[in-house]
Amino acid sequence: MNSCVATGAFGGFGTTTTTAGPAFSFSAPASTGTTGLFGATQNKGFGFGTGFGTATGTGTGLGTGLGFGGFSTQQQQTTLGGGLFSQPTQAPAQSNQLINTASALSAPTLLGDERDAILAKWNQLQAFWGTGKGYFNNNIAPVDFTQENPFCRFKAVGYCCMPNTKDEDGLVVLVFNRKETDIRSQQQQLVESLHKILGGNQTLSVNVEGVRTMPDDQTEVVIYVVERSPNGTSRRVPATTLYAHFEQANIKASLQQLGITMSMARTELSPAQIKQLLQNAPAGVDPIIWEQAKVDNPDPEKLIPVPMVGFRELLRRLKVQDQMTKQHQTRLDIISEDISELQKNQTTTMAKIAQYKRKLMDLSHRTLQVLIKQEIQRKSGYAIQADEEQLRVQLDTIQCELNAPTQFKGRLNELMSQIRMQNHFGAVRAEEKYYIDADLLREIKQHLKQQQEGLSHLISIIKDDLEDIKLIEHGLNESIPIRGSVFS
Repeated sequence: MNSCVATGAFGGFGTTTTTAGPAFSFSAPASTGTTGLFGATQNKGFGFGTGFGTATGTGTGLGTGLGFGGFSTQQQQTTLGGGLFSQPTQAPAQSNQLINTASALSAPTLLGDERDAILAKWNQLQAFWGTGKGYFNNNIAPVDFTQENPFCRFKAVGYCCMPNTKDEDGLVVLVFNRKETDIRSQQQQLVESLHKILGGNQTLSVNVEGVRTMPDDQTEVVIYVVERSPNGTSRRVPATTLYAHFEQANIKASLQQLGITMSMARTELSPAQIKQLLQNAPAGVDPIIWEQAKVDNPDPEKLIPVPMVGFRELLRRLKVQDQMTKQHQTRLDIISEDISELQKNQTTTMAKIAQYKRKLMDLSHRTLQVLIKQEIQRKSGYAIQADEEQLRVQLDTIQCELNAPTQFKGRLNELMSQIRMQNHFGAVRAEEKYYIDADLLREIKQHLKQQQEGLSHLISIIKDDLEDIKLIEHGLNESIPIRGSVFS
């Protein structure tokens, strides 16, 4: 897996600041290519108009994660380790190129009047873009402004992971211009086709190490080939050997028929290669920026600074990052589902464990009963021994303590009665939200009963008093006529 981290910023038009990394271009290069560590691909630049000129460049890259066109010069290059490192072989040409570039940007003498100042500014703008031709003298050919020129503003420096696999692992990356689902569905046919391309030798077997989705409906397939010797031993074919075989003209044509657009060997860099890469700043990158990028490297043991050239490279990194984010999210979803399944299995297992514990306790009680009966039969007819007598006394003492009213058995009976009462009230008044304690309820009933008896007593007294009053009234009514007749 290759991961890259971008640093720095893209320079704007008219600014004097420099940024780390190779240059972006608003040009339409005729053929701007990035030669990978183990293969070559073509990558067309941004088009701002072909009338401004064209630019060509040859770059080197590091695998799928480092295939940028920043390690490039316009001169002939000598490659070390599959094209990763390049050294210019024409120093005088570089000096002339630098002088001509400075003349085109500062003091062109093409027209001999004030229009040369306008031409100088136009050349500066083209240099900032990283495309076009800078005319400065009638007798000298114009300067080609490429993305690698030090004045180009669209460049930055990022970091990429260094491969950690060895050549003996034999891992070779094949990039297919097909979707991952198609590759996986036809993986067996793919392996058979690659075996035929290798000559159909029965001692060789093609194995797929991994399949990974890439942006733009491409798929990365990592393979290795195992070679079995007649004595029964086996070994992996080295990655460089297998890659060199794939790079042969006839083999490469066969691979292209299978939809393979690029192949590369996945091998780690030697300390000498890393040192050489870090020593010399890539073409178009300010040495000060390159040194700062090395200082800012968050993990020099695993990451290596690489230039980023153009918006196309930035877009490619963005797509790769988005693709890796989706893969990580998919993996997280799978892990989440596995965790949920494990939690369900844990719940089921805990329930089974509790069930087995109850079953074990039941079997233990049954076993104890069997042992008791067996011991009774074995001791039948024998006198009670001293230790048995002591055990009997202890059991009688424990039984008396349990049967005591204020001890365990009485408390247990009280708790059982309360539980039954609570269950009864719960069944009768399932919808009630509150309930009254039984003792308090009895006290309330007794109090209400006393109140009722007192009211009944008062009612009886009032009734008796009413009878007496009626009798008095009746007597008074009868005595009034008698007294009138006497006085008359």
